[in-house]
Amino acid sequence: MIGVYDYTILLTYLGFSSGILGIILSFTGHIFYAIICLMFSGLCDMFDGRVARTKKKRTEEEKQFGIQLDSLSDLVCFGVLPSVIGYNIGLCKSYLVPIVIFYPLAALIRLAYFNVLEITRHSNSPVKEFIGLPTTASALIFPFIYIFKKFLKKYFALVYGLTLLIVGFLMISKIKIKKPQNKTMIILILIGVTEIILIITVKKFLWNI
Repeated sequence: MIGVYDYTILLTYLGFSSGILGIILSFTGHIFYAIICLMFSGLCDMFDGRVARTKKKRTEEEKQFGIQLDSLSDLVCFGVLPSVIGYNIGLCKSYLVPIVIFYPLAALIRLAYFNVLEITRHSNSPVKEFIGLPTTASALIFPFIYIFKKFLKKYFALVYGLTLLIVGFLMISKIKIKKPQNKTMIILILIGVTEIILIITVKKFLWNI
């Protein structure tokens, strides 16, 4: 079979599968579980690169395959899934659909652009900062919005759509964000755990999940 199937890319495959499951759950009305899938994909993405780098004798082909695989997975999990969730919570009116389309388009542009930069980059030094908001930030941003679903009531879809619009523009902007190191990653994990606890805690108050 073509492709790579060793342990270095298993987390990416798992995260991608979670993203697809989240899309299916969104279209069947299970938004709560779709949000959980989004967060789980983010957790997988946080560690897949670190796991891959533990294999010291990766061929150049294996490295490039991992880079492309990660990018394609990110497009589905953090580009398409948040928009599908948005569509299924109320952004399905004709005048709101452009927002649903714009967000994954912004993710596509960002990921394609940095794929090209990675190919043409001659330095082996690690990247120390991001230009624009990473697509994976959606794994924390949209679950945070979802926590307030009950309180926002009829404005929830509107706030979610506005967030899609803002995050989409930030992804293709030129703002510089320092790449998270170990301490920052621990903080991000704690934020994610806190969000999950809050979502589960208020679950019984959320409408029709």
